[in-house]
Amino acid sequence: MSIIPSMLPDFRVRQRDYLLEISRALTQELDLEKLLARILRISIEMLAGQAGLIALKHADGWRVAAAHGIAPAFLSYLSPLLAEEKVRELDVRELNRMLQEMTYTASRGILNGTGLPLAAHGQVIGVIFIFRNYPDLFTPNDRVLLQSFADQAAIAVFNATLYGQVTYEKKRLDALLDSGADGILILDSNLVVERSNIAFEKLYGLSRDEIKGKDHNAIIRWKKEPHGNTLEEAVANGWPLTTNANFYVEGDLERPAPPPLPVGITYAPLLSEENKLRNVIVSVRNITHFRTADEIKATFISIVSHELRTPVALIKGYASTLRRADAKWDKHTISDSLAVIEEEADRLSRMIDDLLDASRLQAGGLSLNQADVSLPSLALRVTERFASQAPKHKLVAEFPEKFPVILGDETRLEQVLSNLVSNALKYAPKGEIKISGSARPDQVVICVSDEGPGIEAKDLPYIFDRFYRSTNAVKQTKGAGLGLYLTRAIVEAHGGRIWADPIPDSGARICFSLPR
Repeated sequence: MSIIPSMLPDFRVRQRDYLLEISRALTQELDLEKLLARILRISIEMLAGQAGLIALKHADGWRVAAAHGIAPAFLSYLSPLLAEEKVRELDVRELNRMLQEMTYTASRGILNGTGLPLAAHGQVIGVIFIFRNYPDLFTPNDRVLLQSFADQAAIAVFNATLYGQVTYEKKRLDALLDSGADGILILDSNLVVERSNIAFEKLYGLSRDEIKGKDHNAIIRWKKEPHGNTLEEAVANGWPLTTNANFYVEGDLERPAPPPLPVGITYAPLLSEENKLRNVIVSVRNITHFRTADEIKATFISIVSHELRTPVALIKGYASTLRRADAKWDKHTISDSLAVIEEEADRLSRMIDDLLDASRLQAGGLSLNQADVSLPSLALRVTERFASQAPKHKLVAEFPEKFPVILGDETRLEQVLSNLVSNALKYAPKGEIKISGSARPDQVVICVSDEGPGIEAKDLPYIFDRFYRSTNAVKQTKGAGLGLYLTRAIVEAHGGRIWADPIPDSGARICFSLPR
């Protein structure tokens, strides 16, 4: 194909049409891949070429961003070549010269190449290279027109690239917001919700469409006066223009569905260059666990201080009495007093051991020294030890013959049985206390039952919680509420589980399973 001089005026008219088309593309198309394909098609037609490519310059070298009419074998050779280090530093002229030589050699002199640099805002961002089979017939005016086209195309590519970066940043921001564990609200300068993340939707109980457009004070409503200034109070006092520091407020957040949720909220202002409020970023954290921890700590201090004070007071009282110089005690009184001191010292020692075990659990679990354990022998030993302390009770160990030997920590399992029997003795005034066992194909089940009043239904879900004591337990017996908590921890450390069978008015029965 060739172009004769008489056709040049018509060709220049088409070139101007192409410039109009690329101008439209500049304003209409922001998808970079589609835009590059459109620019390349126009360029090939405009320069009466047979094929072409667009290479864009990146930090790590030139890359083919669009191609048309090029044999796949040549393209697969060209792409890695452009990424080579020696090619990476080439400017547009050197790159054009290299491509022209390659084209001429590869086509055995049939094809020539013409390259137009793409430059925007004083920066070369790429090159359009057109393959054609006729010599260069363009006049200097034509070249000015062509360069004008290339400049327009460069601006379109620059805008599309910028749009792609903005779109990517928006997607990244969306991903960051929606992957956050804390609830997030973004407010505008009028304190109206612009958007929320998934975590806040779950925490609050409404979808983002229902939250968007609502005033801040319609979403963040407190059950009672919170700790710290509310956002509305802070804004009324001049925040954030007087001080643009973040501030924190804590309280119980009212939600569409009860109950209220304990939350801590951090407010962070986003100011413009003119120091005007543009947005407020609201970070909402569920602090239920922190509040529970504080409640546990307060309960611990209360219970332990009371429970430790009692045996210490008894030991001190009896010891002080025995040391009185103005009194002479008979042997029986001395023996009884020393027995009380010994019993309270033992109770104090057990409580300290329980507290240490609870600390070990908090620090990472209990260590087990495992060996073969005969549970029937262990149960018999526990019943014999407690029988002398409980004249009003009958203690029984009931196991079938040839009960399987299991792998476990004998000392810890004895602690489990002792805690369960001790609890039964505390809450059952009299009657039989039985330790029974049954063997199943993959586990053994051990139960400790009594004939007392049983466990109330409202207490069943909580009896294995740390420091939990029912109302009746607090009235009737002493203790720190750690026995069943530690019992569950020991059983679970063995790979088993523990539960309480609800048997109203028929005594309590607590069972646990251990793997065979």
